[in-house]
Amino acid sequence: MANVLLIGMGTTTLSALESLMSKCNVQAVVRNADIESNSQDPVVSLAQKAGIPIFTDTSQKEINSLILKLQPDCVVVSSYHQILPASLMELSTFINVHYSPLPHYRGRANVNWAIINDEPCAAITIHRISPGLDEGNILFQQLIPIGFDDTVADIYDSLNEIQRLNLGETVLKTLSGYAGVPQNHAEATYCCTRLPEDGEINWSASTRSIDCLIRALVSPFPGAYTYFQGQKLLVWRAKPVENPPVYVGRIPGRVVGRSKSEGYVDVLTGDGILRILEVQLPGEETTAAANVIKSVKSTLGLQISDLLNRIQILEAQITKLTEHAK
Repeated sequence: MANVLLIGMGTTTLSALESLMSKCNVQAVVRNADIESNSQDPVVSLAQKAGIPIFTDTSQKEINSLILKLQPDCVVVSSYHQILPASLMELSTFINVHYSPLPHYRGRANVNWAIINDEPCAAITIHRISPGLDEGNILFQQLIPIGFDDTVADIYDSLNEIQRLNLGETVLKTLSGYAGVPQNHAEATYCCTRLPEDGEINWSASTRSIDCLIRALVSPFPGAYTYFQGQKLLVWRAKPVENPPVYVGRIPGRVVGRSKSEGYVDVLTGDGILRILEVQLPGEETTAAANVIKSVKSTLGLQISDLLNRIQILEAQITKLTEHAK
């Protein structure tokens, strides 16, 4: 039975571990987990139940030492935040799991970008790791459609299941001599890292693009957000309004409809209306949008008037503190 070391830091690691355990001897898991306080981490729970050691130092130096110690037949990477150097890859066979249709969408946040860009499909690619970013030979690839209202969580669930069914077998096939199919580097496209602040909603954008952004950033990601009365407001669930009234006087972000009984709030976009269903203010629970936004005179987004008002309040506070200190 092939000896495998698994490196995984994200939500893809559980199904990777399940798949490898069914076909290989998993010698250890490298994961950024606090074993003492993260008992709810399903990867940690499964590994501990199976007697598989967990190493929480995810630095390349520690991984190098671990490979030299364990001498695995294969190192499998399923969600890791660094590019591995060529010197490290000389120590074993390295295989990576990448959730995109390589050579398209190399890099980071691939499923998020696919939904944001309203792509028709997402994919899982299992490939050999080479010195270039996501450039190695393709060992396995499967595409899945992105439904009109699929969220990033839905797509991850589907791709994780495909990984669970195919990763272990792909590793064995590779160790038996399968070299895979070279990528066409001329067709390569790249995705940059996404940060939480990249999720701010631009209400002047199209209804569809805003809807895509919201669906691309649902939990476990930080969420798309706007501002309401100077506070950051996360938008967790929304949907486009079909056949909306035509507004020839349009202020993007303006609330134009509200249902207290059904909990929704309708907001003007650059070309239509988006119905906001679930929102969350800082430090509070997720709730129906109508519980937070209670007036059709409201406008979402960071307003200049809000900023000026906050500046005036701060200036008054500073003046008061200065006078008190005299």
